[in-house]
Amino acid sequence: MSRCDFKIVLLGSEHVGKTSLVLRFVNSTFNSGTPYQNTIGAAFCAKTMRSNGKDFNIGIWDTAGSERYEAMTRMYYRGAHAAVICYEPCCLESWARLRHWLQELRTVEEECKVYLCGTKKDLLDSGMVKREVPEDIVATYSQGLRGHFLTSSKTGENVEELFQKIVDDCVADAKLMRNVEEMRVQLLKEEEAYKAKHKEYCNC
Repeated sequence: MSRCDFKIVLLGSEHVGKTSLVLRFVNSTFNSGTPYQNTIGAAFCAKTMRSNGKDFNIGIWDTAGSERYEAMTRMYYRGAHAAVICYEPCCLESWARLRHWLQELRTVEEECKVYLCGTKKDLLDSGMVKREVPEDIVATYSQGLRGHFLTSSKTGENVEELFQKIVDDCVADAKLMRNVEEMRVQLLKEEEAYKAKHKEYCNC
């Protein structure tokens, strides 16, 4: 099946590490030597994950964090089942923008499941940077959301756990799962109709 069962969007200011987070999750890679490049609009990745004994196709839209692309990236929020809002614990400015990203998302998808993600944990652990965002403030803010994960794209710490939690929450959503099953049935009907129309269709 080519369609995605769940749509996840990544939000957050530029330089917080959204693209690195996606690449670590999807490809298990981290390219520390690659020069930084702004995401324009949104980049798309997909991965199959398992939850409750079933496989699900998830699509991840890594949206641009630069203010000049905001009008363009807003369109990618439409239809999102879950959103990960990223910030750097060592950068107070990235935390200050969280409320903005959440408000932007809610104007498009009010029912979207939202998760907070602190990035670059390895830098905090090594002492290379100092925490600017107090942990108690993060804990208080995340209470109204679906959860908070402190991740490292370099080591992979808590990256898989974050996305597994998202998929598990989506699978536990009865209304969402009804829509997923209906879409799967519709897709099968379309595939069967295509085969009937093209008798030369090869199943090998």
